[in-house]
Amino acid sequence: MMYAIIADSGKQYRVEEGQQLVIDYRDDLVDGASVTFDRVLCLSGASGLKIGKPVVVGATVTGKVLVQEEKGEKLVIQKMRRRKNFRRRTGHRQAFTRVQIEKISG
Repeated sequence: MMYAIIADSGKQYRVEEGQQLVIDYRDDLVDGASVTFDRVLCLSGASGLKIGKPVVVGATVTGKVLVQEEKGEKLVIQKMRRRKNFRRRTGHRQAFTRVQIEKISG
C-alpha cells in the first residue's frame, strides 16, 4: 500500500490514494479544482521507504477539492469572573476545505 506524509499549513498528514482529507480553509481554491501538495516529507511504496531531507525531491501528491468551505463543530467559550456579575458566552466554528487524494507520485 502506497502512502505519503505531506506538510500543509504547518500541519502534517498521512495520506493514501482515494482518502478524503480535511485541511485548513483556503479561499484560493474552488469546488472541483485540482490541488498539488509538493512538500512530501516521506513516501512509501513498492520500492521502499523514501525519507526527505527535509522533502522528497520530485514527489508530489495531487488531489481534487470536494468542498471549498466546510465548518467544523461549534466550540463554546465561556468567561466568568466570580462576584463581579461578569459572564460572556461566545462560540466559534472553524472553516475547513475537504480534499480527495487522487494520485501520489514520486
